[in-house]
Amino acid sequence: MDISAIEGQELTAVEFVSDYLRLRFDGPMLTLYAWPHVLLSDFSLGFGEPEYRNALCAQLGEMVARASLEELEALTVEFESGTVIALSLREEELSGPEAGSYSEDGSGLIGEEF
Repeated sequence: MDISAIEGQELTAVEFVSDYLRLRFDGPMLTLYAWPHVLLSDFSLGFGEPEYRNALCAQLGEMVARASLEELEALTVEFESGTVIALSLREEELSGPEAGSYSEDGSGLIGEEF
């Protein structure tokens, strides 16, 4: 699946919805049913760790430098600041059949699951 449409776009919203996460960009939206890691220059943070939510929200207003989704491997969104939001898509690391979905129009109504 090609998510490169978010490259060059600003992260405009980080939404914590019960047990999943939505990342909204200038148009597209990623919905993640598993919690990604936030890879900073010195360390990484996972869900439940102190400052995890702050690290995600700190990316608001940042531009996406690179984005890739490699089926059954990983989803990565790298910002111009160098921070990376990464989610393993390996079956043994996921708790359900889908790890998330990508909606190019941002509505969430028409999206591709991964």
